[in-house]
Amino acid sequence: MFTGIIESMGTILEVRTEGTNRHFTLNAEMAAELKVDQSVAHDGVCLTVVSVEGQRYTVTAVEETLSRTTLGTWEVDDVVNLERCTRLGDRLDGHIVQGHVDTTAEVVGIDARDGSWNVAFQHPRAPHHLTVNKGSITVNGVSLTVVDSSADGFSITVIPYTWEHTGFHRLKSGDRVNLEFDVVGKYVAALVARQS
Repeated sequence: MFTGIIESMGTILEVRTEGTNRHFTLNAEMAAELKVDQSVAHDGVCLTVVSVEGQRYTVTAVEETLSRTTLGTWEVDDVVNLERCTRLGDRLDGHIVQGHVDTTAEVVGIDARDGSWNVAFQHPRAPHHLTVNKGSITVNGVSLTVVDSSADGFSITVIPYTWEHTGFHRLKSGDRVNLEFDVVGKYVAALVARQS
């Protein structure tokens, strides 16, 4: 489990394909603290550490993950948001995040607002792709609050700290991002669908 509070950023050093899998080697400040078999969220995608060497570590993404996320487009020198799994007893500063991406979305607008940024996204319409005003959403692993919600999109407002300390300052219109909808909302939507 994660909280959507980004701990660090990592730079992709190597991308290697093996069958239908892709192995990503990253450089990150926290790499020396990682261990093999540990879960780390990469732009919101939970991946298992398979090797660690100094400031470098490697994770593997399988075909299913590559098809549902933006990982299939990752290249050397891309920078990604990183978060280690939550420890029991830690504060839950964001919201409950599983690291299981539901879909990707397209950035359809970025509006600078003299101290904050409003970012709008469009995603595929589906009953379980549920957002509500003032509800939680995870975008590339970052826990955020929904400002405006529709059946196939939403917007969020990003404060300066989050803008600078995550990959948000690199986004532009047309980019794709990973989305994880609020797990409580997904369960409620599934329950309602079964009863109708």
